[in-house]
Amino acid sequence: MKIAVLPGDGIGTEIVAEAVKVLHALDLKFEMEEALVGGAAYEAHGHPLPESTLKLAKASDAILFGAVGDWKYDKLDRPLRPEQAILGLRKNLGLFANFRPAICYEQLVGASSLKPELISGLDILIIRELTGDIYFGQPRGRRVATDGHFPGAEEAFDTMRYSRPEIERIAHVAFQAARKRSKKVTSVDKSNVLETFQFWKDVVTEVHKEYPDVALDHMYVDNAAMQLVKEPKKFDVVVTGNMFGDILSDEASMLTGSIGMLPSASLNSNNQGLYEPSHGSAPDIAGKGIANPLATILSAAMMLRFSLNQAASADRIETAVKSVLASGLRTVDIWSEGTQKVSTREMGEAVVKAITKSTKS
Repeated sequence: MKIAVLPGDGIGTEIVAEAVKVLHALDLKFEMEEALVGGAAYEAHGHPLPESTLKLAKASDAILFGAVGDWKYDKLDRPLRPEQAILGLRKNLGLFANFRPAICYEQLVGASSLKPELISGLDILIIRELTGDIYFGQPRGRRVATDGHFPGAEEAFDTMRYSRPEIERIAHVAFQAARKRSKKVTSVDKSNVLETFQFWKDVVTEVHKEYPDVALDHMYVDNAAMQLVKEPKKFDVVVTGNMFGDILSDEASMLTGSIGMLPSASLNSNNQGLYEPSHGSAPDIAGKGIANPLATILSAAMMLRFSLNQAASADRIETAVKSVLASGLRTVDIWSEGTQKVSTREMGEAVVKAITKSTKS
């Protein structure tokens, strides 16, 4: 089992370090190799995704990814910005299906901004298509552009596009995932305004004919955003495009109490995957030891389950996280009166200790 470890920028190095400790606590045989990505790679190699890093990623069974980005790189030409690394990995590895579970742990019901009765027992799976939509539409352009901000420009544009095969394959993933859950899929679009998403809706409806045991409903993205905070437990599996999925999954993360609790998996057709927390690099808190590592640790659990065929070990990590939360330990983002505030390192060590304890028992 070969894992490429790409910590990246900001808090990425801190949170990935804790996830690596947790993986080592499982006593499985891993080959782990670390490489630079994002701003760190730009500083060392002049590019956010050096050829050596991409080669390692392609040769690995899975990628454990931290986060990329820093405000100091905002004036770089767009192809050189740290965020281009993640887009490049998705494109080069064919990572088209992004799984973002939003689970509200019972111990964190009070950390959510919504009423407990709305989110207690919440378990949503958002499936975001990753390789199409406006983020990859061609041509992309801007007028009179000399750098990332193109002063004096009169116009800028990006095109939104989807092909039938792209929509079909993500629809199949969603319906197959729903079969393992509550057999309900909500497809989110904006078909009343955008031709791209009328096409999306039509293709998803066609694919649904192959899954008569799964219920399908369609919802406009603006209504979906409202329903996520009004009645979130009405959703089970949500499938949507790249941009809408980006926005809705971040909204859903706050239902759980903190984006620091939200893991994600990005998979290709061979189940090779990139696993990362849904939050960003948070340069404002980097180095302070206060970042929540649990999203990254839970992403490592998803890696074991989806790419490395180690479901039992994934269960051990998830059980350990629940045990730690039940003990009252909290990083600052999920802390409340009556719980114990701990650092990034202390939270990671607590999960390791819970895994070790379960092994001995």
